[in-house]
Amino acid sequence: MNRQALHVPDRQIESGASGYLTIDLAALRRNYRKLSAMVAPAMAAAVVKADAYGLGSQPVSSALHAEGCRHLFVAHLVEAVKLRPLLPSDTQIFVLNGLQPETEITCAEADIVPVLNSLEQFRRWSLTARKLGRVLPAVLQFDTGMSRLGVPPEERTGLAAELEGGGNIEILFIMSHLACADEVDNRQNAEQLAEIGRIAAEFPGLSVCFANSGGIFLGDDYHGVLSRPGIALYGGAPMAGTPNPMEPVVRLDVAVIQTRTVPAGTRVGYGGAHVTSAETRLATIAAGYADGLPRCLGHRSAVFYEGVRLPIVGRVSMDSITVDITALPDGTLALGSLVEVLGPNQTLEDLAEAAGTISYEILTSLGRRYERRYR
Repeated sequence: MNRQALHVPDRQIESGASGYLTIDLAALRRNYRKLSAMVAPAMAAAVVKADAYGLGSQPVSSALHAEGCRHLFVAHLVEAVKLRPLLPSDTQIFVLNGLQPETEITCAEADIVPVLNSLEQFRRWSLTARKLGRVLPAVLQFDTGMSRLGVPPEERTGLAAELEGGGNIEILFIMSHLACADEVDNRQNAEQLAEIGRIAAEFPGLSVCFANSGGIFLGDDYHGVLSRPGIALYGGAPMAGTPNPMEPVVRLDVAVIQTRTVPAGTRVGYGGAHVTSAETRLATIAAGYADGLPRCLGHRSAVFYEGVRLPIVGRVSMDSITVDITALPDGTLALGSLVEVLGPNQTLEDLAEAAGTISYEILTSLGRRYERRYR
């Protein structure tokens, strides 16, 4: 697994923040470059929903634009409206969840492209085009077996009939979403590929956008004309059970609030969930579940200092975590010292596994109290 370190200044935090969240935009660009090369001659978009997976949609999108990315996907219209004026006009922004009623005019006037997920959304967008007296672009998403978003099978005939009648909607491409792309041997991948092929035959002349991060690694058949990676851009592993080919983009270092030495038999944290078995040196660090470090990490994970593992003891609190620092020489850590939560010794996948979740949830939950540093 790629565990390249991101540089963090060897000084304590001066802003009063709980820690540094370091975001390596150069690594982000290299990840985009790698994925673009894999899908060529198709193009690669970028998924920047949820504030670019919590890393900042404006700096992330600007870095990707500098690398040649011209297609961005967000989940909600409000995200697109905020991002649109911050980017060059040659950037297309697509709204994956489509549009809520009465937001169509806002979308059209902001030059944003909706992903239409139902016949109702299509008809409302067409009505908006008639009101404005112009042709409006759109993307059609079809449900190929995930049962989450997309035109359902029973609406395809009616939608095809409306498209055959001509109109004022320019369909840029059709798309769907893979449910199991991170599992290379999952048969649902091939089933969904076959289904999007049938849909493409029902809607001839329209290009296909299909592959997400994992889909890119499933091979050329999944790429279509435009792929839309998300987690892989940010350094997360796109495939389960294989070495991560992507560079890490984030590092998290959290400040020490207090250190102490306690005797054997000392209860630590809420509920006295941990009891020391011998004299123990403890450090309390300035982050907790309000900062995106799940409560369940207690007794299951650790932080690191210069490669030394420091186990989490007791329950994770809202704003703090206690760790056992007995493995370090006395006096190594003090008020303001920084310990590594994410970095060369602990990846997103490591932390997610300890928390019983996925890297997406860890990344998008990292709180706003960290001082963000872009490099």
